[in-house]
Amino acid sequence: MDVESKAHPSAVRDHARRAYGEEMPARARKLIDAACTLCDHWIEPTLRLCLDRFDKRLYEQAEKSRNHLEQQRCFDSRNLVQQGRDGFIQSFAARLRDSFEQMGRIDDDEAPQPLSLQSLTLLDRTEHELTAALDKLAARTEAHNGALLSELSYRLAVLVGAPPLEGMDLPPGPQNIARILRAASDPLNLPIEHRLMLLQVFENSVGGALVSLYDGINAKLLADSILPQFRAFAAVRPSHGPTQSGNAAVAPGAAPAAAANPGERSEPIAVLETLRDLLARQHASAAAPAPNAGARTATPEELQLALSALQQHVVQVTDHTSRELRSAQRLHEELLLQLNTGLPSGAARMQLSDEQGDTVELVAMLFEQLATQLQHGPDARQLLGNLQLPLLRLAIQDRDFFDQREHPARQVLGKLAETVNHWLAGPNGETDHQLLAKLGQLVERAQEEPPSAGLYTSLLADIDYNLSQLTRKAQASERRHVEAMQGRERLEQARQRADELMAERFKLASPRGLLRTLLERAWTDVLALNLLRHGEHSDGFRQQLRVTDQLLNQFPVTDPVQLRHEVETGLQQIGMNSEEAEQVAQRLIGIETSPAAEVPLPPAMPQREPEAAPVKASTFASLLEEEPASIQPPAQTVPTPPPAKPKPVVPPRTADVPSATDLAIRLKQRQRLGEQRGQEATVPVTEAAVVPPLGIREARIHNHLRQLPFGTWFEFTDPDTGETAQRKLAWFSPVTGNSLFVNRRGQRSDVMNLQELARAIANGRVREIAAQEENLLDRAWHALTTSLLRPASAPAEART
Repeated sequence: MDVESKAHPSAVRDHARRAYGEEMPARARKLIDAACTLCDHWIEPTLRLCLDRFDKRLYEQAEKSRNHLEQQRCFDSRNLVQQGRDGFIQSFAARLRDSFEQMGRIDDDEAPQPLSLQSLTLLDRTEHELTAALDKLAARTEAHNGALLSELSYRLAVLVGAPPLEGMDLPPGPQNIARILRAASDPLNLPIEHRLMLLQVFENSVGGALVSLYDGINAKLLADSILPQFRAFAAVRPSHGPTQSGNAAVAPGAAPAAAANPGERSEPIAVLETLRDLLARQHASAAAPAPNAGARTATPEELQLALSALQQHVVQVTDHTSRELRSAQRLHEELLLQLNTGLPSGAARMQLSDEQGDTVELVAMLFEQLATQLQHGPDARQLLGNLQLPLLRLAIQDRDFFDQREHPARQVLGKLAETVNHWLAGPNGETDHQLLAKLGQLVERAQEEPPSAGLYTSLLADIDYNLSQLTRKAQASERRHVEAMQGRERLEQARQRADELMAERFKLASPRGLLRTLLERAWTDVLALNLLRHGEHSDGFRQQLRVTDQLLNQFPVTDPVQLRHEVETGLQQIGMNSEEAEQVAQRLIGIETSPAAEVPLPPAMPQREPEAAPVKASTFASLLEEEPASIQPPAQTVPTPPPAKPKPVVPPRTADVPSATDLAIRLKQRQRLGEQRGQEATVPVTEAAVVPPLGIREARIHNHLRQLPFGTWFEFTDPDTGETAQRKLAWFSPVTGNSLFVNRRGQRSDVMNLQELARAIANGRVREIAAQEENLLDRAWHALTTSLLRPASAPAEART
């Protein structure tokens, strides 16, 4: 039954209304429920993979961005996606199921309405970009799955008694999927640029997976005898002019053949044959001797048995040096030995066919090129050596290993090489034995189980899971270090501003002794902390400045007890314990709770104003100008309260308070805010301004560094040992130029100024690593092709 996939010109409205009004037949209802179940099972893992890749894209974009606002938008979008992930998947599934429920129905309000004048509005640019992107996504998906969609439209139309379903009427069709994607992503409230990125990731992740959904629904309907003999073919687009007739006369059967098998145009390039041709040229130029005429060629089954026996032998070998990568010549010799072992006397010797020999040689050369790309030593080479024979078995069995770039075995080899090269080094530079053991278990599975695409698909999923765990830990660690670096940067800027304000006040009043030590160290940290928390124009920061002026006698002290309380509270904010803060405040201010301020007044004098406090403020100012050793608390000048009165609320503790000199020494030895122990001698942020100026070449390098995106990799060379290490520029300050470098695991490696980095690059101790779009496996393939294009330098050894 051949039917052209062409939409009917008009729909039978009465028939559709009947399908809408009456109950759906039980068989149709059962099949639609089965299709919805298939969609539900397909949606959950597919959309989760899509959202994971979208989250990774957002992080990579934030990592490369130099604008902190754009970085914040990326991280905000990541949080929105994490919070709305489950809702997005549930909304997508519910809307798709609702589309199946509404399939084939036409409402009465869809009748054509008379034209009427409507208000015109300007086109929203965001709306236009999103609509255009969705239309393009749907068009590309329809072009790739035309035959499957045609069959599906007819079979689903049979269930509801409607014309072939197309466009929005086809529930799993690309246009309806695009509409559902838009509606499900609206609650995420993503910016337009991130929504467009989501569409790109969705097309890359879900576009190919739609084939399995369409195949599954078609197979289910076909199994229930829904149009079992139906075979759709694409309609031939008419063309005008003599070209059509000319082509038809030359090859009348070409167009039907191409239409019957639309996948022929997308057939992968025969990479294996191209590599074999290049290899044959090398053998011809090297004058290789002819093979033995009396030998017979091994069958594929015999070769697989020989490879399996050789693999089992290698697994049982305890000497690790024997498990390293094997050269092509060694593989030939060991395979021939396995093939001819146990043959009766007089039997013809077995040899490899030309294709088998070329495959063995190409796989061996590929592993050799891949090993040269690795940065690690014996452990990495041993892991690759254990995988060489299992992949050789698959390559001989499946030619798609060479022809298809997305073959699961090739992806496993590439991901394994990337993991070994980038992640095998542990946090402190040593080998990560836990990761090495996990990768070893995956390679053991490849050695024990028969080679198949399904096996390597499972191995690829395991490697991706381990990589995702490592990547997430590295991202979290890097983010913590960046946030800590940014916090220290803000603290340094706040401290600089506090120093400036303190220096302005020191020009008006020059304190000495304990007061100067307090203001230069501890109280400057108090000002910096309040400036960092509340801002320079906040009430809290202004109150701290008022306290500073009172301590410097630049502002009248109306309440010494309140001033002492403010000093104690401020010192406790920067981590000083309450007892020490109380001692410093008492030694500076020296107020022992005068009766006018703290002793209750008798009932006969309720309207008396306390006049002692201003007097104490003046005496406090004069005491601050004395030497630290001569500062004595003015407790003896306070009148002694009557014996019948209770003790003051704050009792005098003059005898327990250390001297001003001891307190000043303690303040000097105390850690500053935000410093680690032993960090006192580190280079300050402002020292970059007093170093010698940069040369012309160094200045150019410095300007280039300031334009680099975060995430750029550099290679550092140790001048003493010559060892190299790769570090990533995680962040740098555009104000001070301080930069943070992390290793592959996101751990802090180096902190240096951009001017220091420019000098190191000019001296050759550091170099910028250019971004590479290709992975290790792609570079190994290119190196293999390049080596085959070069003429052979020496005659190749004979294959016996």
